[in-house]
Amino acid sequence: MMTRETLLKNLDRPETKIDMVLDTDAFNEVDDQFAIAYMFRNPEKLNVKALYAAPFLNEKSESPKDGMEKSYDEILRLLPLTGRTDMSGSVYKGSDRFLPDEKTPVVSPAAEHLAELAARYTPRNPLYVAGIAAGTDVASAILLNPKIIDSIVIVWLGGHAHHWRDTKEFNLYQDVAAARVIFGCGAPVVQLPCLGVVSAFTVSEAELRKWLLGHNRLCDYLARTAIGEASKYADGKPWTRVIWDVTAVAWLLDGRFFHEQLEKSPIPEYDGHYAFDPSRHFIKYVSYLDRDALMDDLFKKLRG
Repeated sequence: MMTRETLLKNLDRPETKIDMVLDTDAFNEVDDQFAIAYMFRNPEKLNVKALYAAPFLNEKSESPKDGMEKSYDEILRLLPLTGRTDMSGSVYKGSDRFLPDEKTPVVSPAAEHLAELAARYTPRNPLYVAGIAAGTDVASAILLNPKIIDSIVIVWLGGHAHHWRDTKEFNLYQDVAAARVIFGCGAPVVQLPCLGVVSAFTVSEAELRKWLLGHNRLCDYLARTAIGEASKYADGKPWTRVIWDVTAVAWLLDGRFFHEQLEKSPIPEYDGHYAFDPSRHFIKYVSYLDRDALMDDLFKKLRG
C-alpha cells in the first residue's frame, strides 16, 4: 500500500508536463466538450494518453449503455474541431452499466485500458486520471487491478460540497458504489465538489457571443451548442450555463484558480448523504475557485 508520505506528495499539483487520461460522459452536457477542448489546448502541460466514454442515464439516453455510446460518438465528433484526429485510436468505450456492488467491476475497453496503462506508472511518476462523469470506469479499473492505486492520482468532479445538505449530484449519485470505491481505495484523490464550490463556474450568452463566436470552428461549435441547450432549458427566461467540467482539467494546470486543503476522505452513503470518519486517509478538497481568472484563461485558450 502507498505510504502516507507518498500519498500526500501525490496530492500536490504537478509542476511539469504530465500524462493524463480523461473519463467523460461527453453527450450528457455541454461542459464536457468545453473540458475536452481546454485539455487539448494545453499541450505544453498535458500529454493526453486516452479518452474514455462514460455511461450516463437521463433524458438524453435510454440506458447507461446508450449514454456511453452517445458519449463515444461525441468525443470522436469533437476531435476534428480540436485538431486532434490523431487521438481517434485512443478513445475507448466505457461501462455499459453502473457497478452492481463495490467489489464487482464492469469490464469494458476503457476499464481494461486504464488498469493496464496505470500499471506502467509509479508513485513518483503517476498517471493523472481526470473524471468528469460517474466513477464507474475508474472504479472498475481499480477493482480489476487494485495495485494501480499506487500509480494514479484521481482528479474527480463529483459530489457536492461537504457542508451541502445532500450528495445527490449527478456524477456521484448515478453510481454511489463507484464513488465509495474511489473515495475508499486509498489512491490520491482531488475532489472538485459541484454545488457549493464549482457551481460558481457559469457562463452567460453574452459572454459566449462576445468571447467565442466567430473566432474559429471549435469556438463556434462550443458557443452555439451551449447557447442552444441553455435557451431550450431556460424557455425564454434569463440564464447562465454551468460548464463546471472544465475545472477538473484546470486543476492540473494552475493553482491560482483554486483554494484547497486536505480533508479526510468522505464516505458517500446510499441514502444521499456523506458520512465522515476521522480515521480515514486524506484527500485534496477544493473549496473555492476564481471564476473570472479561469474563464479568462479558458476563452483565451479556446480562441487559440
